[in-house]
Amino acid sequence: MEQQMASQRKRALPAAVLLLVILCASCPGTVECRRKRHGSLVWRGEKGYEGSSTFSYRTMGACRALTVSVKDFGAVADGVTSNTKAFQAAVAHLKKEAPCNVGGGQLYVPPGRWVTGSFNLTSCFTLYLHREAVILGSQDMNEWPIIDPLPSYGRGRDAPGGRYSSLILGSNLTDVAITGNNGTIDGQGAEWWSKFKGQKLHYTRGYLIELMFSDQILISNITLVNSPSWNIHPIYSSNIIVSGVTILAPVNSPNTDGINPDSCTQVKIEDCSVVSGDDCVAVKSGWDEYGISMGMPTRHLLIRRLACVSPTSAVIAIGSEMSGGIEDVRAEEITAVDSESGVRIKTAVGRGAFVKNIFVKGFVMKTMKMAFWMTGSYGSHPDDGFDPAAVPVVSGVSYSDISAVNVTTAGRLEGIPGAPFSGICISNATIEVIKSKKAPWTCADVEGSAAGVSPPPCAALPDGGAAAGSCPYPSEKLAIDLVELKECSSAVPR
Repeated sequence: MEQQMASQRKRALPAAVLLLVILCASCPGTVECRRKRHGSLVWRGEKGYEGSSTFSYRTMGACRALTVSVKDFGAVADGVTSNTKAFQAAVAHLKKEAPCNVGGGQLYVPPGRWVTGSFNLTSCFTLYLHREAVILGSQDMNEWPIIDPLPSYGRGRDAPGGRYSSLILGSNLTDVAITGNNGTIDGQGAEWWSKFKGQKLHYTRGYLIELMFSDQILISNITLVNSPSWNIHPIYSSNIIVSGVTILAPVNSPNTDGINPDSCTQVKIEDCSVVSGDDCVAVKSGWDEYGISMGMPTRHLLIRRLACVSPTSAVIAIGSEMSGGIEDVRAEEITAVDSESGVRIKTAVGRGAFVKNIFVKGFVMKTMKMAFWMTGSYGSHPDDGFDPAAVPVVSGVSYSDISAVNVTTAGRLEGIPGAPFSGICISNATIEVIKSKKAPWTCADVEGSAAGVSPPPCAALPDGGAAAGSCPYPSEKLAIDLVELKECSSAVPR
């Protein structure tokens, strides 16, 4: 097992190193680079941290009234002992002794390697990881209990029926933060990937973090590695900030999506770096008839300063599960290296709902299979109960200020016969395509316009048609982008 995990880490390393080089290319030094890229949620740096009696953190709600260490509940940092009961007991203690009306509680994870199975969070709660703290997902699958499938999916993504719990989860919560000084949560996913590929799992794999039906979620300044499947999955939730997060998995690991906002509103993802075996960010809202019945769209999403390496998947995927609808997605200052596609829209007959008002601005890509990709025939279904008359509507998709080099195909744009994707706009896009006998663009069942695009797009997007030579991008800020986080400090538990 150790040899297998070491091999997986080695395969992830070149892509991770490449990503870090790109991120810091414009910065004079490592620490300064981190500060610039992580914006307001800046890493505090390492000087003065060791031996300090206090540490700083931020919340979307109140500063925490009580901070305790997981060690206080019997946890052992030897990388072997199961600490599931200790984490669960610590959260229960804080829920009782530091409720929301006094500001809530904070669980401090000190340096060490802390093995745990699934544990639930509570409201008005912060999980804080020291930079040398590593939370390790238990290798005992019995410590990931089986739970019901998501109502907007009707079944698990990997297999019909239930699913394994996520490592860190919660439901119906308010004001939750998972943060730290770049501590690590390691899902130890190699065994899960092996069993999945060998079709030895009867249930869908768990995620690293899943929060449901919750409000005011902050996930910042942590590193997530080797998730069994998706890494961060907020669902049926609102007012979410994911900032300064690094996500790493081998590029051949199955379905290790980075950040998947799902039936969520008012979401900001900024200053994050992802190397994964699937989409770096995947925007979702339910699957076929189950998502249509749930009727919870993803709306008002901002993705800013994202860096991605994903050789077999998209930098940002819209869908394929989008049956609650997806609207008002904004992506800007995106960097992609060695990835399959830029922003990919995936849908199919049976999905229903809509994808509309998608805005992309300032996208730099290097070594890509496709710069632009959208398809209306991404036909996986949860079961045979989908409605063949549920035809999705895709409209208002804008790309501007795009630069791409070493690209195999400029664009593959394929809508739905009889229901073309409309309002596609591309402006100020320069794509250096590898010499090939294949046409740089393929288009079918799409309608739109272009301006200043090289190589010239297909006839369905006539150059010069974009109004004023550029595609639209909203000028007003989203409400989540106006949220000011509260600065807090706490004594380090001894």
